[in-house]
Amino acid sequence: TGVLMLIKKAEDIRSSEITPKSLYLNRRKFLAGAAIAGAAAATGLGLREIVSPSATVLAGNKIDGIKKSPLSTTETVTPYKDVTNYNNYYEFSTEKDEPAKLAQKFRTRPWKVKIDGLVDKKQELDVDTILKMAPPEERIYRHRCVEGWSIVVPWVGFSLSELIKRVNPTSKAKFVEFSTLLDLAQMPGQQRNVLQWPYVEGLRMDEAMNPLALLCFGMYGEELPNQDGAPLRIIVPWKYGFKSAKAIVRIRFTDKQPINSWNISAPMEYGFYSNVNPNVDHPRWSQAKERRLGDFSKRPTLMFNGYADQVSSLYSGMDLKKNF
Repeated sequence: TGVLMLIKKAEDIRSSEITPKSLYLNRRKFLAGAAIAGAAAATGLGLREIVSPSATVLAGNKIDGIKKSPLSTTETVTPYKDVTNYNNYYEFSTEKDEPAKLAQKFRTRPWKVKIDGLVDKKQELDVDTILKMAPPEERIYRHRCVEGWSIVVPWVGFSLSELIKRVNPTSKAKFVEFSTLLDLAQMPGQQRNVLQWPYVEGLRMDEAMNPLALLCFGMYGEELPNQDGAPLRIIVPWKYGFKSAKAIVRIRFTDKQPINSWNISAPMEYGFYSNVNPNVDHPRWSQAKERRLGDFSKRPTLMFNGYADQVSSLYSGMDLKKNF
């Protein structure tokens, strides 16, 4: 069966597809929301609760004992209601405003994660066991999507390296591969051949061990909403968003570079590395600028999404146009 491509030309992308409709149609509402976010910071009240009270969104359980991380950016956080209602999650829908509705009844317990491949001891762990491996941290990260929009989110989790050290991969393991749940009944988007399912992503081992790579199970102080990747996802903030696999059920260590889903679908457009790089354009549009979700003007895209000091050494000597 052929793959149905849903990628639009840059000139065909409407600004309403980059900015949520409610903000696109009412700039004053967005500006008011930004003022409220500033007030939250000034008063010390919970940002997530002020910008979007629990009664109006799909709220998760509060996560206790969260420590603030020095790895966080100081940029303005994107309102919770926008991050939870504007989602790239093709397992549910190719429309960004639909996953929040379609994922409401998605079951995240019980949930097992298989860990196999080149590890000393293959195992299957309950997700709640994984969540207790290290203290939770809040990390306010920039997050950049390949279509040209970006967000700033206070993710909650701990360094992926904490899990990797505990499962003890062998010396032959050079890559780590992540697979999303395959469940056509719960994930209606998987009934369409938009991508090859299940969704697969991967990192080189040194990338996965970098302190910035986050094993994520929450945001805004609460458990992840279903539409944002519950119960377990990764966040790789220096790469385009599709590298950050959601709803992970398998972590496999391998000596071969994983073939990730978007690279299978469009190998000339989506490479394995997919580092945020303003100097390497997508074949059909520039990556030099981005639009922050809710903003009406664009800003320059930062090399490695602003994390060059922490990750550029990983790619020393590599041709970043060839290894895009």
